[in-house]
Amino acid sequence: MNRVPNPFKATLGASPPFLAGREQEVADFTDALFDGPGAHERISLITGPRGVGKTVLLNAFQDAARAESWWVVSETATSGFTQRLQDAVYRIIHTHFRTHEKRLTGLSIASLGGVQFAEAESYRPEMTLRDVLSEFFTLQEHIDSLVGQPPVGLLITLDELHFNRKDELIDFGATIQHLVRENREIAVTMAGIPQSVKPLLASDSGQNPVTFLRRANKIELGLVPDSAVRTALLSPLADLGFEWEQAAVDLAVEMCGGYPFMIQLVGQYLFRAREGSKITVASVEAGADRARKRLGELVHEPSLADLSAQDRAFLAAMAHDDGASKMADIAQRLGVDPQYAGTYRRRLIDAEMITTAGYGYVDFSLPYMREYLRQHYLSN
Repeated sequence: MNRVPNPFKATLGASPPFLAGREQEVADFTDALFDGPGAHERISLITGPRGVGKTVLLNAFQDAARAESWWVVSETATSGFTQRLQDAVYRIIHTHFRTHEKRLTGLSIASLGGVQFAEAESYRPEMTLRDVLSEFFTLQEHIDSLVGQPPVGLLITLDELHFNRKDELIDFGATIQHLVRENREIAVTMAGIPQSVKPLLASDSGQNPVTFLRRANKIELGLVPDSAVRTALLSPLADLGFEWEQAAVDLAVEMCGGYPFMIQLVGQYLFRAREGSKITVASVEAGADRARKRLGELVHEPSLADLSAQDRAFLAAMAHDDGASKMADIAQRLGVDPQYAGTYRRRLIDAEMITTAGYGYVDFSLPYMREYLRQHYLSN
């Protein structure tokens, strides 16, 4: 068997060779960069369950911004992220200043906007993120004017938003809103799982604690259509000389269930199980078995760990059914009244773990969750 690098990227957050079903979101964001300050999609919030492609879409937004010569700073919303952003922007200021000082001979770059170069080199710990960003934009706007180029902006991407960082997010949001009011060339794209983000969007005594999140462009990622799944499976192998049995293609699309991360998992393992230069039904069947097991380890297990014991009991009660579950049956299995069961129904819908499936019925949002629960919860 020829040793050919596996074209599929079955790692959470890694950019796949083909971004399935997210073309419109990327196009809208790119248009917003051209539309100028205040364009709605410049401040975007991406939500969705694990493995649905939130981080991948952030990566695509970064690529789109870099293609337009924008600066990009990427961070994760863990403790101290505002300080890390501040440090990263300062490093851009330092490098940016130096680069243009050498290029623009004879021009007094050292004192643009009243910022003395010697002062810029001396990092002042007391400076805030707002101070550093304002200094960055003042400098960049002067550079743009001097060289006669289109405005160059800054994209900040922030992954894994969580309500536990509310205070820091409030400070960050206030800074971004200030820059937007000043018509600065700023864009911010953020992502997080629903149960971590929704408390940030909820009202707090009538005052939303993170207003800029509530006003952001909402991108709620879900499953992608089978046509996009098919392209995502076929495209990476098209130039490698591999052939597919037609039945194998259809089966692989079915096994993915429209779930972006499953596309990469199925693709990775069926590629390893190929027969010479052909992807057969046997290749897909072997690959899908391994993909389901890996999906359980990487997505189902951590998703369930985020839930309460009663949330998990509700899902386990659903797992008895081969299809959509009737709410009355779930309540009976749990030994609770329908109103009590309805409380957990709403919680799990908000967490995008389940979805409505007709009046009085619910179903799982994540593929193969039913099988995982049967194996790990109902079999004990």
